Amino acid sequence: MNKQKTKIFRIVLLVGTVISLFYVPWPIVIAWIEPLPDSIQKQVNKASDYGFDGIIVYVDQGGKQSKLYAAGYKNRENKIPANPHALFKIASVTKLYTAVAITKLVSNNSLSLNQTLANDFPELVGRIENADKITVKMMLQHRSGIPDYTRIDDYWVHPKDNDKERLDIVLNLPANFEPGTDFEYSNTNYLLLSKLIEKTTGKSKFEFIKENILDPLNLENTYGSIQNVNLNDVMSGYYVGYDKDLKTDNNGLMLATAEDLGKFIRALNDGSVFKDKKEQEIYSSIYKYKHTGLIPGYQTIAKYHKDIDTVIIQFTNTVDFDGYNWSLSEIMYRRVLKIVKNKSTTPSHEYRKL
Repeated sequence: MNKQKTKIFRIVLLVGTVISLFYVPWPIVIAWIEPLPDSIQKQVNKASDYGFDGIIVYVDQGGKQSKLYAAGYKNRENKIPANPHALFKIASVTKLYTAVAITKLVSNNSLSLNQTLANDFPELVGRIENADKITVKMMLQHRSGIPDYTRIDDYWVHPKDNDKERLDIVLNLPANFEPGTDFEYSNTNYLLLSKLIEKTTGKSKFEFIKENILDPLNLENTYGSIQNVNLNDVMSGYYVGYDKDLKTDNNGLMLATAEDLGKFIRALNDGSVFKDKKEQEIYSSIYKYKHTGLIPGYQTIAKYHKDIDTVIIQFTNTVDFDGYNWSLSEIMYRRVLKIVKNKSTTPSHEYRKL
């Protein structure tokens, strides 16, 4: 009887093991454990193994010449190779520019972090719950409780064409929480902040950003929307299982080259984007110094690594909200970062051999 129970147990264990193997995220496991290449370009060349049609990576190490890397396709239909100087939709990384713009307006006393949504947009009282309690600072920090329009009714299946239509999605909906009591990332916050910049300055948000952020930094390859660029300069974007090139979709978000974005991230972190210490202190109290971005067709990771004084930007142009796509993008980024760190710790006499 004991032998029979042991046999049954072994069979059950074997079946359980086989079943568990079926659910292992093998693409992630393989990408994680494979040997690390000895160069960034060799790692970038693995983009197709990770399921990406194309990739651009920018690396700026303090005191060294910045470098660009690319692999795969800028446009897969026409087999156009990835161009490291191509424009890319940077998605939510746009929020960093918006936060800096708000900072400058607060610094020159055009805005207050404590003024309320009701004060700025009285027409939204009764249409956005708690409008009289939601402050500019709460919106900057995603602590307003306003629902995120991109999470309602399968937004990305039928995205809207303009901010009015996007805002209309959340009007009259209940708040997700009492203002200031919790955190929930909401794109609606930054849509409203964009409207506030325009109402305060009498200019488009991008016009204000260009005059006060881009021009002082000599960033000439950053744009306000897909409508302001030559489409031939833009990297195509793809969603897994969907054949259409998503390049022409107007998401109302900024575009930039990897180099321009990298220079902005450097300026944000070393403080040169700010006019003075006052601005820098205001910004430090309201938002962060790195960001990621994700929309159909476009993934961005933009970070500064203080320990090695290095900015790394990564663009990948294939997205799948339901798969391992974002995780693979992060693994690619971490492996690039590790290669940079490895080379940063290489003795100087070994550098001469490379």
